[in-house]
Amino acid sequence: MKPIKIFLIALVFIIITGCNSYFIQKNKTLNSNSVISDCRVIKHDLGETCIPLNPQRIIALDDIIMETLLALDLKPIAATEANLAGSKIPKLGEKAKGIESLGKVGQANLEKIVRLNPDLILGFSFSTEEYQLFSQIAPTVTLNYVQAAWKEALLSVAELTGKVEKAQKIIGQYQQRVQVIRTVINDSPLLKTVSISRFYAGGITAEFRNQFSFPITILTEIGLSIPEIQHRIMATPDYPYVLVSLETLDLLDADVLFAALDPESEETFQRYQNNPLWQNLNVVKNNQVYKVNSNYWIFGNILSANAILDDIEKYILVTNR
Repeated sequence: MKPIKIFLIALVFIIITGCNSYFIQKNKTLNSNSVISDCRVIKHDLGETCIPLNPQRIIALDDIIMETLLALDLKPIAATEANLAGSKIPKLGEKAKGIESLGKVGQANLEKIVRLNPDLILGFSFSTEEYQLFSQIAPTVTLNYVQAAWKEALLSVAELTGKVEKAQKIIGQYQQRVQVIRTVINDSPLLKTVSISRFYAGGITAEFRNQFSFPITILTEIGLSIPEIQHRIMATPDYPYVLVSLETLDLLDADVLFAALDPESEETFQRYQNNPLWQNLNVVKNNQVYKVNSNYWIFGNILSANAILDDIEKYILVTNR
């Protein structure tokens, strides 16, 4: 996540200590009857935070933490949305209805956060400056999110919020679903490799997601793997993707290709499709290219994982029966 710009930091201090001190005072008044026993101390990478035992007004500083909270039946009052992939809220449906927008990740509307009077602010992997900033508004906790370890992130949020039993239940349901789909895929000799390519708006070079990415960990669980040519390219957990130019389109060839499109990226996708090398891909010749939405295919947690499985059932299992 990009650090918040200095002028925003200065602005929030003005908001908090100056013209909007009313909101801070109001917050103190509302909590004047609370005692230290109403919270518990949590240690995290940026320090220690005493968080409410039963938070009611949670702010989610990114859409992945928002999704994770919703999966645990904890509805945040507001959240930011991804800078390029767009909001997850339309995909999450009724579960996310009424969550207020705070703008883009890394550019949260600070005055609005103060006005909403949160009792807990959560986010994945933000900076020290951001932590210090948000901690002046409400108890703030940062958690680690590694794409290939999204279940661990879910359990971390569950432990923080007292929802471990719920997390274990939904993970168990997810694993049962994975096993059913894996059994079907194992019985299909023509379905072994999969590519996931992301297409951006504005002509930005496309990419494929490697073994360290969120979606590939899910597809690996159901018995699919990325092509060998993709495995041979050096990759690390810090870079869960590899750029794909028009000259290297052969990297995308697989039994199935999912093209994850950002909002307004159709023009970029069309440019790739018009290239002769694209037409020569076996996956294209076999009509096994499927367009999907990047806002749940590229990053996410268990709700996005289940949405990916929905697409697997829709496009692969039904089509290839």
